[in-house]
Amino acid sequence: MSFVGKIWKVLVGIKDGLVLVFMLLFFVALFGILSASPNPGQVREGALYIDLAGFVVEERSPTDPFTAILTGEAPVREFQARDLVRALDAAAGDDRVKAVVFDLTMFAGGGQVHLQEIGEAIERVKKADKPVLTYALAYGDDHLHLASHASEIWVDPMGGALVSGPGGSNLYYADLLDRLSINARIYRVGEFKSAVEPYERNSMSAEARENLEALYGALWEEWQANVKTARPAAQIDRVTSDPVGWIEASAGDLADAALDAKLVDRLGSRAEFGERVAEIAGADRWNKRPGAFAKSDYAPYLADIAPDQPGKAIGVVTVAGNIVDGDAGPGTAGGTRIAGLLDDALDDDLAGLVVRVNSPGGSALASDRIRSAVQRYRDKGVPVAVSFGNIAASGGYWVATAGDRIFAQPETITGSIGVFAVLPTFEQAAKRIGVTADGFRTTPLSGQPDVIAGLTPEVDTILQATVGDSYRDFIALVSKSRGLSVERVDAIAQGRVWDGGTARQIGLVDQFGGLDDALAWVAAQAELEEGDWHPRFLGETAPRYDSLIRQIVTGAAAPAANAGRGAGGGDLFAQAARQRESLITRIAADAERLSGTRGVQAYCLACPGDTPGAASRTAKGWVEVLMLLFAK
Repeated sequence: MSFVGKIWKVLVGIKDGLVLVFMLLFFVALFGILSASPNPGQVREGALYIDLAGFVVEERSPTDPFTAILTGEAPVREFQARDLVRALDAAAGDDRVKAVVFDLTMFAGGGQVHLQEIGEAIERVKKADKPVLTYALAYGDDHLHLASHASEIWVDPMGGALVSGPGGSNLYYADLLDRLSINARIYRVGEFKSAVEPYERNSMSAEARENLEALYGALWEEWQANVKTARPAAQIDRVTSDPVGWIEASAGDLADAALDAKLVDRLGSRAEFGERVAEIAGADRWNKRPGAFAKSDYAPYLADIAPDQPGKAIGVVTVAGNIVDGDAGPGTAGGTRIAGLLDDALDDDLAGLVVRVNSPGGSALASDRIRSAVQRYRDKGVPVAVSFGNIAASGGYWVATAGDRIFAQPETITGSIGVFAVLPTFEQAAKRIGVTADGFRTTPLSGQPDVIAGLTPEVDTILQATVGDSYRDFIALVSKSRGLSVERVDAIAQGRVWDGGTARQIGLVDQFGGLDDALAWVAAQAELEEGDWHPRFLGETAPRYDSLIRQIVTGAAAPAANAGRGAGGGDLFAQAARQRESLITRIAADAERLSGTRGVQAYCLACPGDTPGAASRTAKGWVEVLMLLFAK
């Protein structure tokens, strides 16, 4: 029996070894599949088809494939604005592309600056005598901003369009905190620094309302001007001045109302839309389904048009999302990570540097760490330009003070030069439940800050003094960078938020322009001719497995589990549930800001959300309502 036992152990060992080998091969194969890039060989003659099912962003966030698979939640798709512009510009001169098609059915939106840049690229495609067509179930503000540049705008007969304009409501927790006996200790500098108002008030202050009225008024004027210029026939004033009368004139049919107001050109099903595209781009010889047309998808086309890299490199570092301490990102501006990217490239003989900022700010410490890393380039004599995207406020502007020249667009949101800190203490809550604190201190600072016993007056004073010192540092940096007196900077600071047009008038911005303009300026400063340089995006690594993860997650989920999920399904009850989820997301974010903040913050709460995961990314107002109402 001992001999048989030994043989059995050998066989079990062989079996275990084979299992390990096969598991290793499985994971190697899985890694290979996940790492697969789109195949440029899939590009063929026909239309360039862009299914814009997600958000337009400055910088894509990495996808955690295992978390996505385990949770069963498909990751939100993100499209880098500069990639979309590059694809459109390539399509304008590509003989294989007969037309460009945007499917906006699941489009979730983007910032005004990004959408205007894409719209201008669409205009360049049209100038090359190539039509651009869009299709959607429902059009909202962001959809129309982009689609207004198209040659033909199609909407499903069961859908429609609505224009709501910027604005909305914030949540205020002062009464709740009072009921819970939580003392939100607030330290701030800036008359207009509204980031802390949700914790100390139950409504918006007059100063914050004045600031938002000016900001949103300017953004609304820019939106209308851009859409009316691209689509003069659109009756925007009629649609926005009397929306009820406009819709009732079409007996409540939103699709007919949109057509009547010339917000769209054609009503038609997806199949009818596809037949129209096939007339222009040709029929699909391999797909005989109704509405099929010859096309190349966006991802393989983007892989096919990899840009040339002639001459010297001009570095581009992206500061996108909330600025936080540590290595977070991409998609979140981790101060340690971004400073590391800059320092690693400091000896790479870059001809210049462009800092692309699309951030509402965050940690003052992380902001200054990035600023210091940028300053090291200027100290070496490297020309540095700063390019603002949709938002470059508070900590985002702090970073910009290290640049030689600042570029922005009229729609850019900037300023918010102010700082704050919030520290909750629970002495009253503890007292309510019978908990008291006592002890012995050798100095007023012993055991402080104590969130249960409360803060001593000395600690309270020191914390406010620290915030005040950070504010003085901030305005001193702005004063030196902009060539303005400290008094003048203080007058336009105080946490006030400005639109790009006003920011240029008051000296916070040098000139209008996008990333390409900033690159061209740096090239000129480095005495480089066109064609003698190329942009090098520091630390850029494109996520290559997002589409596969999406297929695995959505394909594995049961139909019942997916019912009503996504922007294309559900009824009013599903919409109510989704609004509840959005509300929970907002409350969670506010609670994190109250309890999770570390250190002095230079953050703009008045700035609209511009990063995936924010509450604004969970629901998009009327567009989602329409899609839920009319989706089949």
